[in-house]
Amino acid sequence: MPTSKLKNLLNPCNEGDLGSLIGRAQRMGELTDVLCNALPESDRSAIVAANVREDGELVVICASSAWASRLRYESEKLLKAAKEAGVSAHTCRVRVSQG
Repeated sequence: MPTSKLKNLLNPCNEGDLGSLIGRAQRMGELTDVLCNALPESDRSAIVAANVREDGELVVICASSAWASRLRYESEKLLKAAKEAGVSAHTCRVRVSQG
């Protein structure tokens, strides 16, 4: 495949499937960073990823069940940080990473 075609395929501004997928991954990464920065420095490594579902549920993926328990106590802080970043979320669910 020519390089120019590949660059076009991976362009997040492109309305194609890969462009929208890359854009979504970037937004998830930015949200993860916002949520990590809302936590005390010692807890920032707990969050693996974050996403917002269409129904307004903030889903936070963490590294272990011990972190999940700890982050559930921080759910209001995480929701507040998401809202301050312009994310429309009303509930927070903490999940443990499968890998």
